[in-house]
Amino acid sequence: MHKAEISSIEVGQLSFTFAFPENDEAQETQMSTAVRLAHPRGASAGLPADAVSTPRTVCLDIRSSEQDKALLFGPKPVKRKWNSLIDKVYAPRNLQSAWEKVKSNDGAAGVDGMTVSRFDREAPKLLEALSRDLREKRYRPSPVRRAMIPKAGGGQRPLGIPTVRDRIVQQALRQILEPIFEAKFSTRSHGFRPERGCQTALAVVDHAIRFGYTWVVDADIRSFFDSVDHEKLIDAVAEEVADGRILKLIRQILKSGVQLPSVQGIEPTDTGTPQGGPVSPLLANIFLHVFDEQMVKAGYGLVRYADDWVVFAKSESEAREALEKARQILEGDLGLVLHPEKTRVVSVASGFEFLGFHYFIDPKIGWVCKEVRRGSVLRFRNAIRARTPRLRNQRPFKERHATFKRLRKNKRLEAMIEDMNRYLSGWHGYFKMVRPRYDDVFRSFDEFIRRRLRSSVTGRTGNGWWTAKITNRMWRELGLICLTERHQKYLKTTGHATAAAR
Repeated sequence: MHKAEISSIEVGQLSFTFAFPENDEAQETQMSTAVRLAHPRGASAGLPADAVSTPRTVCLDIRSSEQDKALLFGPKPVKRKWNSLIDKVYAPRNLQSAWEKVKSNDGAAGVDGMTVSRFDREAPKLLEALSRDLREKRYRPSPVRRAMIPKAGGGQRPLGIPTVRDRIVQQALRQILEPIFEAKFSTRSHGFRPERGCQTALAVVDHAIRFGYTWVVDADIRSFFDSVDHEKLIDAVAEEVADGRILKLIRQILKSGVQLPSVQGIEPTDTGTPQGGPVSPLLANIFLHVFDEQMVKAGYGLVRYADDWVVFAKSESEAREALEKARQILEGDLGLVLHPEKTRVVSVASGFEFLGFHYFIDPKIGWVCKEVRRGSVLRFRNAIRARTPRLRNQRPFKERHATFKRLRKNKRLEAMIEDMNRYLSGWHGYFKMVRPRYDDVFRSFDEFIRRRLRSSVTGRTGNGWWTAKITNRMWRELGLICLTERHQKYLKTTGHATAAAR
């Protein structure tokens, strides 16, 4: 056995090692082969004529460049895709799990009028039929019912309400696809993902500002959910999924159409993903994944929650470059449109809004403040008004009836307070991380709540004897949550500094 000489070659980030025997003839033949692979054109690439004339080298000369690479480096790795997923979607256990999720979310009926409670009465039989329809390729999604919901800043937002049956299929599809795509999603994406959400996105924003990223690309995608290109979305799903029936099912969901209010016909959906379906958030993240990837690859500090995103930079010029890169990806590659009036480059000192909060630097104290944004305040007030209606034919409320004993027996008031407390608990749980300019940030919210409750009970507005008789203390004894007290308790428990302490 002859002594071998070790040699290596590097191609990009890969390193290959060869062992050449000490025998000169064998070494010359192998070296000629290795060089020939690197220069398939032989003498024209600067090789000696005798090296080109060997039979083995001549044989290599007729290979394609791809064959040469395969011989030297091994076959090119083929991206593995997921096949045979449709049977997992219509599996009885998966449909049962999807139904339990849809049932817990409740929701309104779709175009067929079937409610969650009605479906629940015959759930086993209906789920079996749904599984059979999917298995035998007979399932067809119904059009979604269009409902318009008010936006906090004015105007209305379209919401698509699928039927209960279609919601189950979408949830079942999501449960199979989500683990596949979660493995590739960027850490910069926080919306509608397991163990991520608004709080993780806001924590990244706080961290970026604290470490000197003082410029922000504050952008808005115009009508994102109505503008998604179906073919681009299907192609994005097909990068991981090779099951044609899954791709066909997604296409059917996307093109199921919309039934508009007070209109008999069905409006076709050639673009967009209807907001309201369980699978829509996942499809949105799949569609925008290329945006996440390319922005991160370019080195920009992106934070994205669904279609709401910001980019952080340390200078205005860097922020403007990031905006141009984002525009190139979103408008050039994905066919979306950035809202011209809501897209801007701004300093943190001037203020920006993200996920319900308004960030800015108070010029008096020099601290970065984080307050409830105006749109979120309007949404809060609308939610309180909806929970404290006045009766149309309400009898006059007499002053002698404004006692704790009488109010405690008022079943309508008791139901309103229970409903109010559920809402206030969740609302404070989200906005408790405020960093306001002043300590009593929630006082105005408490005052508005009590004013609305007094108006609902007495049928009167403004201030009067009812304000003095139905005191704040009485509301606490009736069980109403006080946001100011709850927040003070939270600050003491966590040790957060108040505005006065800062």
